Amino acid sequence: MARIAGVNIPTHKRVPIALTYITGIGPATAKEICEGVEIDLTRRVNELSDAEVLKVREFIDANCLVEGDLRRETQMNIKRLMDLGCYRGLRHRRNLPVRGQRTHTNARTRKGPARAIAGKKK
Repeated sequence: MARIAGVNIPTHKRVPIALTYITGIGPATAKEICEGVEIDLTRRVNELSDAEVLKVREFIDANCLVEGDLRRETQMNIKRLMDLGCYRGLRHRRNLPVRGQRTHTNARTRKGPARAIAGKKK
């Protein structure tokens, strides 16, 4: 099992598909990595030599923001918005939808399960 960026990637999948198991690497970036390291897109992870896995690891370290660093940067961006007190920061702080969605109905993923209001029954 190959370990890249702290993630065990599946061995029997094609290289571009397996690279997408790393947070921050999607299909387009995975293809770009394979082309940058000159690995054929049809090869499987278990067919790669240790040198090729090392090349992929170094390419990702040099050119991509992945896993923990990416999560940390995202959290810092949210914290910055909250500290500024801007509208988006307030929505994050109140755990409500940030991008203009309606909240009168729906938004249950963000708001949590519906809570009954006492004395509402007619």
